[in-house]
Amino acid sequence: MARVLVVDDDLTVREVVVSYLRAAGHAVAEAADGEAALTVMRDAPADLVVLDLMLPGIDGLEVCSRLRATSDVPVIMLTALGSEADRLVGLELGADDYVTKPFSPRELALRVGSVLRRVGEREDAQDLEPLVDGDLVLDRAAHTVALGGRPLSLTMREFDLLAFLMAHPGTAYSREELLEKVWGWSFGDQSTVTVHVRRLREKVEPDPTRPTRLATVWGVGYRWDPVMVDQR
Repeated sequence: MARVLVVDDDLTVREVVVSYLRAAGHAVAEAADGEAALTVMRDAPADLVVLDLMLPGIDGLEVCSRLRATSDVPVIMLTALGSEADRLVGLELGADDYVTKPFSPRELALRVGSVLRRVGEREDAQDLEPLVDGDLVLDRAAHTVALGGRPLSLTMREFDLLAFLMAHPGTAYSREELLEKVWGWSFGDQSTVTVHVRRLREKVEPDPTRPTRLATVWGVGYRWDPVMVDQR
């Protein structure tokens, strides 16, 4: 049974979300503001956090930032329909998914299940060999990435995207295909892929503005081009 923390200052929203998540088999804790959420995560850490961005006191973006400083706990953001900028900032801070208000509680429960399933699949990857591309090494069992021997800090979604692309070198994928194949979404904002591609380039490319590994295929999407190693 996964433990989920629901953070929202709207009591009605919390009650509905908590009800659906409990019906889906999760243990659920609640918090009405950012301070309370951080206290809960310190004293009894959850396996996943459903986090509203508009909170009194410490807002959701700051809560997400503080969580990311010490934890890789999955975070699903609840955002207002028109706040695309906030959604992108949240993703850049390391949120794993988002649902826009007003939302279907059933859709949110499905998103929670999807994210937790990805975490489980990551834990099941113990027997997989590391993926190696020149000086870039991704260890799926240990869930670590190193470049030139230096550890890289990646969010779960960044890790999943990098692992998928490295495992399928030379194949171009559209953003829609990546949403479905990497994160199991049959719907969603394709700008999510764009944000994570940009963040990965900032971490694995010598010059993110002129990528050599994570290439853009114009009119299609993205492709992983392995580093050519001189074997002489």
